[in-house]
Amino acid sequence: MSKKKISTLGSKLGALGPGILMASAAVGGSHIIASTQAGAIYGWQLAIIIILANLFKYPFFRFGTQYTLDNGHSLLTGYYEKGRFYIGIFLVLSLFAAVVNTAAVSMITAAILSFILPFKASTTMLSVVVLSASMAIILLGRYSVLDTVSKLIMITLTATTVWAVLIAFSRTGFDGVMTPDFIEPSPWQLGALGFIIALMGWMPAPIEISALNSMWVIAKKKIKRVSYEDGLLDFNVGYVGTAILALVFLALGALVQYGSGVEVETRGVAYINQFINMYAATIGEWARGLIAFIAFMCMFGTTITVVDGYSRVNCESIRLVLGKDQTKLVYFNLCVIITSVIGFFIISMFNNALGPMVRFAMIASFVTTPIFAWLNLSLVLSKGQHKVKGFLYYLSITGLAYLSIFALFFITYELGLFK
Repeated sequence: MSKKKISTLGSKLGALGPGILMASAAVGGSHIIASTQAGAIYGWQLAIIIILANLFKYPFFRFGTQYTLDNGHSLLTGYYEKGRFYIGIFLVLSLFAAVVNTAAVSMITAAILSFILPFKASTTMLSVVVLSASMAIILLGRYSVLDTVSKLIMITLTATTVWAVLIAFSRTGFDGVMTPDFIEPSPWQLGALGFIIALMGWMPAPIEISALNSMWVIAKKKIKRVSYEDGLLDFNVGYVGTAILALVFLALGALVQYGSGVEVETRGVAYINQFINMYAATIGEWARGLIAFIAFMCMFGTTITVVDGYSRVNCESIRLVLGKDQTKLVYFNLCVIITSVIGFFIISMFNNALGPMVRFAMIASFVTTPIFAWLNLSLVLSKGQHKVKGFLYYLSITGLAYLSIFALFFITYELGLFK
């Protein structure tokens, strides 16, 4: 009988990785765009929405990590054992989300890079650079390099973002740049429902990221022995850090843009450009480089983790559907290359349609969130040593009800029943 691994400070630090990767994948569109837009349009009012979204989704993201640490195999295997129907739905949604999200995040990253570079370059060509760099890190470095890079990016991102907020607060105060005659809009009306739904739907990330994190846990355990306690600590560090960063980005929008009299852009790339310009005008021209660097680090980290994570889950899902015993490394490499190439193809050929594609991916992912939330819960109720009970169980039941009602609300809104 093997001895239980003792958790020490060294083992805790060594276990960090999958949770940080999850955070890096989450902070792209949901944080730097949605959270800052929430602050820019409604000030501090939607902070409660961000907190509730992170709170109610917490159990279902945690269960993905918990299931893998407890049973030794991926969340996808659990879906497959529940029934081919579930892994089939997941694979279809994941394949579509992989290429669309890769195209979206790499294009935004390339656009930010164009703001930083001292020379002019097309977004399309810079997308090649971003995707090529991401592929190189994934294919040449494998998980160990991805693990290290994600930690560096998240540490830099967190430090510079908090620094930027402190500078903004010291210059503008809690009220930010609100003009005396500014009339504060209320988000608590049907006209704002679409924005709130989008904000909460992607906060902190789509539910399939729990499966991505499960695959990263397995990859981590192949290079380092990780105990159950240390693995959960890694998850909590990543998840809680992501939730805090969402509020920090909300603060950036509230302090720098809210009430300034400038209409907030809703398109991602245009908004980031506007945000950088507004920040420079409020804090000082010297801050333009700082905020651009924050945005770039955020989106580049997201691009790397999106390409790697979706490639892992798609490769594993295909293996399960086909009934193969083991996924060969060459197949994973092929998934990385195909995901990146198709992502670039979408940027090149369907640039104008990328927005509707992302919205469709969001809708498809969000309306199935209660299904996979229930699946994640059912897996930790039926298997494993650490079965869910007490406060976490009741939080998950409340969260499941909340997500189901929210999905129904989303569908009825899209059908035009709330006018």
